[in-house]
Amino acid sequence: MKHSYKFGLAMMLLTMMSNANAQDVALKTNLLGWATTSLNAGIEIGTAEKQTAQLFATLNPWEFSGGKRVRIWNVEPEYRWWTCLRFGGSFFGVHALAGEYNVKNVDLPFGILPKTKEGRHYEGWYIGAGVTYGYQWLLSRHWNLEASLGIGYAYSPYKLYGRCDRCLKKDHRNYVGPTKVALSLAYMF
Repeated sequence: MKHSYKFGLAMMLLTMMSNANAQDVALKTNLLGWATTSLNAGIEIGTAEKQTAQLFATLNPWEFSGGKRVRIWNVEPEYRWWTCLRFGGSFFGVHALAGEYNVKNVDLPFGILPKTKEGRHYEGWYIGAGVTYGYQWLLSRHWNLEASLGIGYAYSPYKLYGRCDRCLKKDHRNYVGPTKVALSLAYMF
């Protein structure tokens, strides 16, 4: 009984996919994410003539040379309204985001976290929401290219650790700015 909600979610997804016609489902990956060595994938499903729902996930488990580390996991559901027909042209969306991070010796863009001295690192989690604008180009019958930008808010409590993994500070961040940037390749079926 403990895992019945997972079974129900899986059955709902399978039912939606079994009723899907051509151009109703897209599997996607964010090429910009791969440029930062982040593993990522998403699925987008048509829900109405001009509407889709997307679920995207990102994971970066690596540690880099020089003691640099940007370990993250992120999930991002999004609902989209297309100006013409779904999976082509302009769209507007609303998205949510949630995840965890462990960042060391890397200054993140847009002032996401305060800069630190070498050897210190941040650990924390975040939750937020935003709005999106994007455009999708039809490359062929099964392939699309999509560009999108999201702006929003995220709340993030974090801990700052020193060289000996001693917690130096507990605080939080109220972030307002870009919450998603994507150049995605999509396979339509």
